[in-house]
Amino acid sequence: MHAAQGFGYPFPDLTGPLIVTKLVLEDSGQSGEGREAGDRGGRIVMAVLLRLTAEAYLLHDPDAGTPRERWQRFLALHEAARADAAARGLDDAQAFIPPRVARAFGRRLKKLGWLREPWPSFCRRVR
Repeated sequence: MHAAQGFGYPFPDLTGPLIVTKLVLEDSGQSGEGREAGDRGGRIVMAVLLRLTAEAYLLHDPDAGTPRERWQRFLALHEAARADAAARGLDDAQAFIPPRVARAFGRRLKKLGWLREPWPSFCRRVR
């Protein structure tokens, strides 16, 4: 199913601890109907996986120090946060940048190895 979709992202490691939900829907053999996993009979026709990721927030006092000092502080904190996330076993972090600073700050993030995701982001509150 993954390869047939042709989206070009690697298949996730289903054995890793970051995949916290694995739900499948099986074809019941009747047109348009499905069955939950565990029911005997059908082939898997759809699946949903939930993988843990982190959302990064940056809080700073815009009046504390010069722009250069703020950047140096950010670099130190950035590396500490990256190392902490890696030590916790996370694969990635997401950052949602306010539109008014996205262009300039985004360029700086790219120099630090951040990638601008080509796919639009959607959020669903679950509680």
